[in-house]
Amino acid sequence: MSDLMQLSQQSYTPSEDLLQDITKIDGDILLLGVGGKMGPSMAKLAKQAIDHTGQQKRVIGVSRFSEPSAQKDLKAAGIETIAADLLDEKQLASLPDAKNVIFLAGQKFGTTGNESFTWAMNTYLPGRVAERYRDANIVAFSTGNVYPFSTVVRGGACETDVPEPIGEYGQSCLGRERLFQYFSTKYQIPTLIYRLNYAIDLHYGVLMEVAKMVQEQKSIDLSMGNVNVIWQADANEIALRSLLHCEVPAKILNITGPETVSVRWLANQFGLLFGKDPQFINEERPTALLSNAAQAHQLFGYPKVTLKQMISLTAEWLKDGKNTVRKPTHFQERTGKF
Repeated sequence: MSDLMQLSQQSYTPSEDLLQDITKIDGDILLLGVGGKMGPSMAKLAKQAIDHTGQQKRVIGVSRFSEPSAQKDLKAAGIETIAADLLDEKQLASLPDAKNVIFLAGQKFGTTGNESFTWAMNTYLPGRVAERYRDANIVAFSTGNVYPFSTVVRGGACETDVPEPIGEYGQSCLGRERLFQYFSTKYQIPTLIYRLNYAIDLHYGVLMEVAKMVQEQKSIDLSMGNVNVIWQADANEIALRSLLHCEVPAKILNITGPETVSVRWLANQFGLLFGKDPQFINEERPTALLSNAAQAHQLFGYPKVTLKQMISLTAEWLKDGKNTVRKPTHFQERTGKF
């Protein structure tokens, strides 16, 4: 196994920081919407940390589990699983109590043409979950899409910036935040709004998309000329550790890597590794969807997997012909239509 692949595997094992924090988290951990891209690895990371420290906490994952293999895989890792439709009031009410809830459920892709379901998942459901788990700590996943575009030289939007989401997906996500904020204040629920963009791993993400376009000699649209990225394992760890930083009123935290990454530079890096010249269309705009995560870095330290390591891992993965998830991020989107 190469050093880079060893790094990839090591990044999905609990760090000393996580091991210390997992002992301070009181009670079971419930992940709602565990069947998505980040949920399975996050649940496994939590379980490993709990087992390593000899804790007796349960890790419980809830999802529709439209793919039964995902539920089977989680069970094999020692995670309790429950197949449930969270929009069904009776099924939501029947879920077990837990002192710690990570809310991962949501709808992004397929919003256009199905806007009502997106609002139900992203705005209505958070209110129902907050009512159901008013006695828990809640880390609620959100997105940098609640921000307006900011000038690249500004260094990204900060948590104190006024949200101005573009399109119904971003608007519904702001609705999610507002519902959690409302119930946090009403019931004194310690809550953290986890504004993430963009998590990547070897199967999906902005880096994988750009790398594949370079490898396949497809044109790369530079209209969104800059992005933020963070390794999924780092984002998972921060999410779990965030359970110790929930507050009333709800705390807002941007989660991403420290760099403002030029898409052109990124493509050229992959071009060097693949021995190919990237093809581009359009020109960089002066604005992009960017977040400043300095506050999270102050709390948790910088991400452990660096941008150059992510690039090398992604290139090696593609060179080896490994599987990828065909779920594009649409990071190039400037009109908010997903």
